[in-house]
Amino acid sequence: MNERLLAVLDSAADFDGVLITCETGRRYLTGFDSDDAGVLVITHKGAAFIIDGRYFELAEKQAAVPVLLQENLYEQIKGLLADCKRVAVQSGITLAQFEFMKTKLDGIELAPCEAVDKTLREMARIKTDDELNAIIKAQRIAELAFDHILGFIKEGVTDVEIAAELEYVMRKNGAEAISFDTIAVSGANSSVPHGVPTAKKVSAGDFVTMDFGAVVNGCHSDMTRTVAVGFATDKMKQAYNTVLTAQIKALEGIKAGVPCSQIDRLAREVISAAGYGEYFTHSTGHGVGYEIHEAPNLSQKSEQILKAGDVVTVEPGIYLPAEFGVRIEDMAFVTENGCKNLTKSPKELIIV
Repeated sequence: MNERLLAVLDSAADFDGVLITCETGRRYLTGFDSDDAGVLVITHKGAAFIIDGRYFELAEKQAAVPVLLQENLYEQIKGLLADCKRVAVQSGITLAQFEFMKTKLDGIELAPCEAVDKTLREMARIKTDDELNAIIKAQRIAELAFDHILGFIKEGVTDVEIAAELEYVMRKNGAEAISFDTIAVSGANSSVPHGVPTAKKVSAGDFVTMDFGAVVNGCHSDMTRTVAVGFATDKMKQAYNTVLTAQIKALEGIKAGVPCSQIDRLAREVISAAGYGEYFTHSTGHGVGYEIHEAPNLSQKSEQILKAGDVVTVEPGIYLPAEFGVRIEDMAFVTENGCKNLTKSPKELIIV
């Protein structure tokens, strides 16, 4: 078995085996994306990935573990767990699914295991070269979409149209999916950090905030840019430059061994000193990888420490209710001596 599988098994020291049923866990441990299908069984005898006929042929070629064609799923699982009395189940399934599994695997004690979940979260933080390259490729696709959208945004275009255009360009340029529902909000709607695009038409003097990303080989990218349409008032410029200064300050503080809360503090201090402290209403960033939100969390209350190999977002913002919002977001790869900014798009204020 590979190191990841062994680490998961070792984390479940009080169990005889482990069942991985969640999509991201399966993807991370097998290297194969099977959407909502498949169960990974790990015991001290080895590991096997049971998958149905829709994916079997491709899984045989791509998965990093032996693959079995699903015929009678729970009988197959029982066979693989023949010598197991107590088995850990990765969290993420519903209580109803868990109870159903228990009835089907009668005779085997099933229990959730926080240690398995913690081990998966911690391992997923440290990106392999292949994972990092996929994240970078996804980010380059997102940047192509940003370059394109600068020529698309104009008075009269709706927020929904901007979001749809970003998604279309990312898919056209090789994204296997979008990272999350694209945010494109203008004017007063941009004061909501995770606002939903509407039919509102862009007007001169609006800020347009766009938060979007692409997926490549299961790995996500995540970026935010805010642009002004036609012109920006002095108040808009002041808020924008405050966010930009805060973001750069936070990026400069990133390196392995630094508390995540310290990165949040670096950004927050800049914004608070400028008088906008109460209008920065979320954490400074989060990990990114096979999931769009992973460990670590760059927040005020985080007790996590940055590690070399983490990929994190840095995304401070200012949101003035009923007026406008500004957010600027890059992704950073954490190293022993600092970080590598994975985002290449310009972030000085752009007026389109």
